Amino acid sequence: MHEPGALPPGALPPVVPAAFLSSAPDRLVVADVRWYLDGRSGRAAYEAGHLPGAVFVDLETDLAGPPGRDGGRHPLPDPASFAAAMGRLGIGGGSTVVAYDDQGGIVASRLVWMLRAVGEEAAVLDGGLAAHEGPLEQDAPAVVEQVFPARPWPDGLLAGVDEATDGHHLVVDARSAERYRGELEPVDARAGHIPGARSAPCTANLGPDGRFRPPGELATRYRALGIDQGTPVVAYCGSGVSACHDLLALELAGLGRGRLYPGSWSHYSTLTDRPVATGEG
Repeated sequence: MHEPGALPPGALPPVVPAAFLSSAPDRLVVADVRWYLDGRSGRAAYEAGHLPGAVFVDLETDLAGPPGRDGGRHPLPDPASFAAAMGRLGIGGGSTVVAYDDQGGIVASRLVWMLRAVGEEAAVLDGGLAAHEGPLEQDAPAVVEQVFPARPWPDGLLAGVDEATDGHHLVVDARSAERYRGELEPVDARAGHIPGARSAPCTANLGPDGRFRPPGELATRYRALGIDQGTPVVAYCGSGVSACHDLLALELAGLGRGRLYPGSWSHYSTLTDRPVATGEG
């Protein structure tokens, strides 16, 4: 068994095409991770039609702990809770997981990042639901519960507010440019961004077709922000979900793994003793 947080050489890339599903290894689990910031039901969307054999993964209950001031809206669950949720969904240690949504992987990337963080093979389905050309299913598959080992979240892949503000990390904000500039804030306590953070909307990782841009284009994008191989990066967003999209894009671009600030803006914005920046810088 490889060390948690360190995928072995030749491991699954963070993004795979739809063709991967037809030639995938044994113990493949396809995961539907639809969730909507506007309050629509991801489960209802899943029940209306999902990829054949896909299980529904609930962001709120399977991929997050209880919200609170100290951890933001979607804190990482404790390792035992995450392991139990994965096991109930038929995801065991050594499973290969391909996750999708209908937003270019912006939500599915949370599950993929979490699994890869503890050393499991997982990837986002490039193009998501729309990449599937066959009929969709409405019935949930029969799931055989598996054993998923509880492993601690690797410290080297996580960041707190201190790392996001120490000046030693290059910090990227995966939210929309409007939220970064403080022009709107639909859910959190204050509008704006962490001083010194650079705007890196996760939607810009995608091309017009809703698929990830080629690795070379992603590398050019992030190098323009000052990121190269070995640059210590912290990514944040509203609540630690879409920031995972930026982190997977960095990995796809060959620029390393970076660190996630799980509490993200939903945590930082409640810290009244911390300054907030607005505008472009």
